[in-house]
Amino acid sequence: MKIIKKEIIIEEDLKQKLEIICSFCNTKPTIINGSIRSINKTNLNYIEPHKIIIKGITFLAFNYSKDIYIGNINNKIKITELENYLKNI
Repeated sequence: MKIIKKEIIIEEDLKQKLEIICSFCNTKPTIINGSIRSINKTNLNYIEPHKIIIKGITFLAFNYSKDIYIGNINNKIKITELENYLKNI
């Protein structure tokens, strides 16, 4: 069984939104691109989300999504609510 990993580049619009929100909060995000992992000769795929580390907290995001996840995919907020979240921590 061979697992193929292909990096996904973060969407430029999403990256800009995150950087603008972080500039309002006087912080800088660390962005780690996500990936697609697939098992060779099958139709099984796993999409690993982009990781955004802000103030020591890991956020997860997918391209073309309006939500951002805090720590894991069970806790989500709208990207527009991220500024208030960061100011309250």
